[in-house]
Amino acid sequence: MNLKDWIGRSESVCDTVTATPYAALSATFDRESTRPAAGTVLPPLWHWLYFLPLHRQSEIGADGHAKRGGFLPPVPLPRRMWAGSQFTFHTPLRVGDALERTSTIHDVSEKTGRTGPLVFVKVRHEVRRAGEAAIALTEFHDIVYREAAQPGDVAPAPTAAPVGAVWEKRWVPDDVLLFRYSALTFNGHRIHYDRKYVTEVEGYPGLIVHGPMVATLLLDLLRHQMPDAEVLSYSFRAVRPVFDINHFFVCGEPQPDGRTIHLWAKDHEGWLTMDATAVIR
Repeated sequence: MNLKDWIGRSESVCDTVTATPYAALSATFDRESTRPAAGTVLPPLWHWLYFLPLHRQSEIGADGHAKRGGFLPPVPLPRRMWAGSQFTFHTPLRVGDALERTSTIHDVSEKTGRTGPLVFVKVRHEVRRAGEAAIALTEFHDIVYREAAQPGDVAPAPTAAPVGAVWEKRWVPDDVLLFRYSALTFNGHRIHYDRKYVTEVEGYPGLIVHGPMVATLLLDLLRHQMPDAEVLSYSFRAVRPVFDINHFFVCGEPQPDGRTIHLWAKDHEGWLTMDATAVIR
């Protein structure tokens, strides 16, 4: 089996931007939860509330993800993680829009890391309004697969987060926050809600806060500090897991050019957990 044979495979999904998921995520983020009117602009990354993965129950694996194969290549390594993403926002998406997302396997690469073999899969998503040729949103999604942790494995040295953030917001994650986000994104991955599984099977100290939720909270910070700014592009890289057993912070700092915003998340000890950059106008 050559995993590179999956490069170029595509699938398309249609959906409509409805009001209730928008209001539900607003409530989850402790914001005003009124259902928005048709035509309301969808905040950046909130398209993740749509195009949900609707795998049948019989297609779900032991970790809560869909079983390997299908659109994504059947990587034999057991751990799957969202490593990062890059976005270009061409035109705003709005409540009421009928959309089509075309997903393509952009690249597959195999490497050897500190803990053994790694497989990186990059997926390109293109979102269009139904019937339109122009792309409204381009997204690249980086997935990494690796071996399960073994007894005696040494964790990589943490990186200190920047100090002196201009903006900073403290979040206290709990089971309910993680459950609500998992439900809104139809994410069955057990590391986010099954404490017995995540601690006893995968060996983590607590439930893992969703990387996409942290990435969205970073842009939520920007959106509420600079409500008139339009995000043109955004990229983030997951650095270190965040667990529900302690609080964490989302931080930001506008750069001297006035268009670039450095955003990052840090844990309760000040270690960098996510690094991101947004470009605005």
